[in-house]
Amino acid sequence: MIHRFKPRLLTLSLMLGLLSFGSGCGPRGETIPQKVVQAVNPDHFVEESLVEPIRKEMRTLSDGSQAECYVITTKAVPPDHPLGPWAPKHVTDGEDKGGIWIKDGHVYNVSGEFVAHLDELYDDPEWNLVREDGSIKVTDTEEAFNLAARPNVDPRYENYAVECPPDVVEWKSYHNVYVIPVSPVYRSVTTDFHRVGDGHSPVGVAFNGVKYDPPAPIHMIIKAHTIAPFDHSGGHVNPHAGYHYHAATGKTKEIEQSDGHSPLIGYALDGFGIYAHLDTVGKEPEGLDECSGHYDDVRGYHYHAGAAGDNQIIGAFRGIAGSAEIVKPK
Repeated sequence: MIHRFKPRLLTLSLMLGLLSFGSGCGPRGETIPQKVVQAVNPDHFVEESLVEPIRKEMRTLSDGSQAECYVITTKAVPPDHPLGPWAPKHVTDGEDKGGIWIKDGHVYNVSGEFVAHLDELYDDPEWNLVREDGSIKVTDTEEAFNLAARPNVDPRYENYAVECPPDVVEWKSYHNVYVIPVSPVYRSVTTDFHRVGDGHSPVGVAFNGVKYDPPAPIHMIIKAHTIAPFDHSGGHVNPHAGYHYHAATGKTKEIEQSDGHSPLIGYALDGFGIYAHLDTVGKEPEGLDECSGHYDDVRGYHYHAGAAGDNQIIGAFRGIAGSAEIVKPK
């Protein structure tokens, strides 16, 4: 449900996505055989998103083991929906001029009125993103964006709406390279995202090649009285990670299930499928573990994305993750 702004209602959630991660050393655990294991299907990926044909290779996984993997190289910009809008530019701008913002499980449309009342939203008079002429302070240069879109926000860009200016095109030429095991392996231990490689990794990939990222570190952003809205597809741009999703909002390719189960929306980096939050009659999944997953006899073990307002795609890896990186074309 999307909430229109109401004074004194609480909101928010957010950003970041660090550059890359490779084959770090995750915890080792017992492999538990499963009656049903659903292998990754490379045909689900949107062909227009691929830089080159998907191929199989033996690769090293996050725990140091070797496995047959799909190597999937995609474009940075999704082919199936436009990017933005993110931040309105004036207090009179309607909901069509901005994206969404989330907090406490709620999703809010970012209109000019919403931005003008952030002080009431947070019960904090220090929030003030609106100039005297009614214009909203939005990062409009590459320098401003880079200084604001980081955990230690430059003091000059406190009380700003953070978005990537349209003329900053370098990141659009990047490629995302995902290494995902062909057949996922269920383990007795889980792996937190920060334990994969040298930093925070994407948790998975949508079928249009865009990264699903870990929860956004909201507390580090709102300390500077900044917001960095998502577009209505649940994504925004980070200066290092490019465009990525923090929420699954139903705007990307979905693989419908014949039994009314939630549709498949992508794969986690350990090869288990990520399914939407709700099934065809609007029912939420039951019996999820700490990884946001459970088992059924049709799909085997699989994940369910959190609701759009939850700031979480999945909770942790149940299997052994592959890797992902961002590559600048030469």
